[in-house]
Amino acid sequence: MRIRGFWGLISVALWVACTLLPARAASVEVTWVELADLTGPVAGLDVPGTMGLEDYIKDINAKGGVDGVRVKFTCVDTRYDVARALSSFKRYRREDSVLAIGIVSTPLGKMLKEIMGKEKMVITVPGDGEFQAHIGNFFTWGPTYQDAFAAAMDWVLQDWQKQGRAGSPLVGYLAWDSPYGKEPLRGGKQYAEKLGIGLLPPEFFPSGTPKHDVYLSRIEAAGANYVYVACVDPAPTNIMRDATAMGLTKKIQFISDYWGPTTLGVGTHPDAVERMVIVSFFLRGEEAQSHPLIKRIWSTYRKEPIEKMNEMYGNGIVWGMNLEAALRDAIKGVGANKLSREILYESYQRLTGMSREGINGPCAYSQTSRRGSDQVRFYRCMNGKLLSISDWVKTPDAVALHSW
Repeated sequence: MRIRGFWGLISVALWVACTLLPARAASVEVTWVELADLTGPVAGLDVPGTMGLEDYIKDINAKGGVDGVRVKFTCVDTRYDVARALSSFKRYRREDSVLAIGIVSTPLGKMLKEIMGKEKMVITVPGDGEFQAHIGNFFTWGPTYQDAFAAAMDWVLQDWQKQGRAGSPLVGYLAWDSPYGKEPLRGGKQYAEKLGIGLLPPEFFPSGTPKHDVYLSRIEAAGANYVYVACVDPAPTNIMRDATAMGLTKKIQFISDYWGPTTLGVGTHPDAVERMVIVSFFLRGEEAQSHPLIKRIWSTYRKEPIEKMNEMYGNGIVWGMNLEAALRDAIKGVGANKLSREILYESYQRLTGMSREGINGPCAYSQTSRRGSDQVRFYRCMNGKLLSISDWVKTPDAVALHSW
């Protein structure tokens, strides 16, 4: 009787163990917080990017999580307000389950750099070269702003020479009067000079400016052959509208940084943006619309025609791919129950060379790099479409040319 009772207890104990252990692993959940400007001047890029990230995280969880670890997605509309974003950051920083935070504000990033000190945590940011110059918590989405500008200057010189023109091209610079608008020149200016390109004094304007004639008139009077535009659409489209009305697009080639018109904008204002060139670190146009992964995620979670998609959606998917790969690396190293901000931070630095299935170039994160990638493509607006005019091109290191 005692023997039967003893083995009965053993059987119950084994049943309880087998039942509880999987349940415990399945209950592990980590949080990604996205401090997004869903309203305001940059909403045009941040809303679709945030949608892509949210949907990819839904897809991760629909498959059971990353090796059983589920991801909670929390989004706060910071409304292009640094004080609101900082308050939200301080709130979520106190929650242990929050392993990573995405931000879109350049001024907020520079502020957090001072606040974070030696604390290790993944914070994703758009493209500030400062975060590559001073390696720390901040991981850029793609190449830095100055690296993309330098790649555009390479394109300018090649285009100039292809036309058989003598001398050196003269480039105007038209951008928002903000830390983001000024960032490309911190190293980019030195790179242009290194190529022998003449760079005109920059023209800065407040976001929300309705007309740009006064800035364009000065650039025209200075004899610009090319103009590099650094602001978030619809601002580049509005600049092109004004330039077209002034007859400038017939004699000046306009180039936008990677926040220029997407397919939706080009289709809405085809005449205004005609012939504009865009330097981009993510797929645009039909290349994005036909990409298998982007199509699957979009059709599964948005259930709308792919033609309604802003291509930043694909970039948001890449943010999710990075997180998924880093979590898998972290779980492999320490197990699901020992995940922490510092562990994930270390894993992000091991994503070097990771494929993003061609939506972006290969991941360039490492112990010495905070660039999301170091490759761009060039597109041209033609007949209401965005047409690819290059393959992936490696960007120069313009960050190293600035005195930080």
